[in-house]
Amino acid sequence: MTRPLRLGVVGLGAISPYYLAAAERLPEWQLTAVCDARAEALEQFPGRAARFSDLRTLLDRARPDALVVAVPNDVHLPLCRDALAAGVPVCVEKPLALTAAEGAVLVELARRCGVPLMTAFHRRYNDAVRALARRTAGREIRSIRVRYLERIEEHLGGEDWYLHPARCGGGCVADNGPNALDLVRLLLGELAVTGCEIHRDDSGVDRRAMIRLRGRTGTTASVELDWSYPGERKDIEVELAGGEVLHADMLAGHTGFKASLWHEYEAILTEFATLVRTGAPARPGAHGGLAALELVEAAYRCARPALDATAAEADR
Repeated sequence: MTRPLRLGVVGLGAISPYYLAAAERLPEWQLTAVCDARAEALEQFPGRAARFSDLRTLLDRARPDALVVAVPNDVHLPLCRDALAAGVPVCVEKPLALTAAEGAVLVELARRCGVPLMTAFHRRYNDAVRALARRTAGREIRSIRVRYLERIEEHLGGEDWYLHPARCGGGCVADNGPNALDLVRLLLGELAVTGCEIHRDDSGVDRRAMIRLRGRTGTTASVELDWSYPGERKDIEVELAGGEVLHADMLAGHTGFKASLWHEYEAILTEFATLVRTGAPARPGAHGGLAALELVEAAYRCARPALDATAAEADR
């Protein structure tokens, strides 16, 4: 009988409980080590896995078969780089890295080392999203609208780095944008950004954004992001060529705060186990981690002229 894969998890913040619970439920995995630079996070960890405050020490002593990276966006690059260089497959929280240039470094390193690199776009594993993808497969899509709306302060889980543009990458476009954009890519394939409007607060954090896109066949799409929304709404609307409109509510049927995430992260670790077992060749960030970063940067570029004009008007 094949033994469970030894899993290491670096980062014991707001997202880690979903990975830890999935690893406990799935026979493919055995959680062997956790890592966090914060002593209090390690002290509060209730499991029996070995605890480390330094990733390189974890890699050397625990020798995991694979690693989950669930840390703030600005440290994805160095931690993923250390793991890949050690020959350890990586599943990293979205976004793949802070910038497309950093993401390209990781993709190339994974390719050279022949190590699987997976970006955890958890919403593509949502039951409603998967059902929608099956219903639209092979059918002509006229337009897509993705809404990803929440009040970010309710989702911080004690981690205020989300509200620091230098650590997050900007705000809702940098952090929620990759998930929402990946959903459009799931249904349409390759995309181009055709327009973007961003509204920022006084700290420079993106609070709201509207991103417009176009697929290769001319299909249009929009992604609406909001970090100031009273409540939470995350859904997809697809209009087919014949006029039929299909809808997927990512939160439907999951009662309780963030309840939808439990099944999504279980599906992520199930697929990650397959990648690790098969030794699948590294791809450009499984499911397009690098492509999502490139779309995020294209959105920021599209929005920059309007933002610059607004700033100039305010200075007058």
